[in-house]
Amino acid sequence: MEEQKLPARFERGTDGPKVIVAGLDGSESSWRAAAYASGLARRQNALLALVYVQPFMAGGAALGVPVSEAETGVAQQLLAEIRESVRRVSDAFQVRWEFHTFRGDPYNGLAMAADQLTADAVVVGASERAGHRLVGSVAVRLVKAGRWPVTVVP
Repeated sequence: MEEQKLPARFERGTDGPKVIVAGLDGSESSWRAAAYASGLARRQNALLALVYVQPFMAGGAALGVPVSEAETGVAQQLLAEIRESVRRVSDAFQVRWEFHTFRGDPYNGLAMAADQLTADAVVVGASERAGHRLVGSVAVRLVKAGRWPVTVVP
């Protein structure tokens, strides 16, 4: 009996996650999600990709706000806070991490990030906005996309 060889396929997460994407926007729930994802990454020896999605600020531009400066300022502040957190815990444990910024609305930005970074898992904080009950939260939309395991941290 002759054995057939199937072409090799890339499979995400078969031996545990190698890349974990965590959405970070500065909210309390996003910081909890980042901390949870950090623990997962440490235990799995995975890369933690912290992602900030820069919103399009058409309204801000109309009010005279320099859009690129406002967007960059938030990303730089988040990166500074991440570096400080990493420094504080560096004696206890090490995590391989990267910080990325993408542009767009939170759902499309995180989906793009997860695809481009070949994420095995996505971790996000639960929505803190009441309006998301009607429109749907980023987390629900990511789950419905069905392309990655999604963990929602309260």
